[in-house]
Amino acid sequence: MKILVVDDHALVREGLRQVLKGLDSDVDVLEAGSCSRAFELAGQHTDLDLVLLDYHLPDMNGLEALDVFACQHPELPIIVLSGSVNPRVMRQVLSKGAAAFLTKSGMSDELLSVTRLVLAGDVYVPPELMAASAGTPATELPAESTAPQFTPRQEEVLSLLLDGYANKEIGRMLSLSDETVKNHVTAILRGFGVTTRTQAVLAANRHGYTRADTSSAD
Repeated sequence: MKILVVDDHALVREGLRQVLKGLDSDVDVLEAGSCSRAFELAGQHTDLDLVLLDYHLPDMNGLEALDVFACQHPELPIIVLSGSVNPRVMRQVLSKGAAAFLTKSGMSDELLSVTRLVLAGDVYVPPELMAASAGTPATELPAESTAPQFTPRQEEVLSLLLDGYANKEIGRMLSLSDETVKNHVTAILRGFGVTTRTQAVLAANRHGYTRADTSSAD
């Protein structure tokens, strides 16, 4: 496993390196103090599994860096880190394709948990953003079409997706095959008119979807 940590503070990079060792004893952590160096390393190491990217960097901010990574390495998942909690920035970061947003004030266990989730192919929406979106007046939200209609099972899958579960976990919890879960997720994305899980989670939150009872039949 190979992870790139991008932060302009050496002590922060070292701290993240030590935490990431908790994922696997053989994890290889690369370090970059700027976006330019990060892009260079990403080009050299095509087997990267993940990038941890500081939002505030000397040569480029997180949104601009996400655009570059999306262009050069669209398949590479990125977790954005920031020292501040700003729902607007969180929303922008996730809409740009980041797989997660975490504050640097979080605990090591949270970082490891979210990193494992992202490595499993899922996205993580911070509780702060969920709460902020839930409390935002409808007039301040982007224009949305009428809430899509889903089957009871699709709503269960959506609710577990909102809680950050990976496809395999959803399949185990609902006794569904991986292919069936994938089909439900595809239907959910289509229903919201989006292409990524992050966008689906944000759209679902704006429409007031919450976790459903997982006991109903397929």
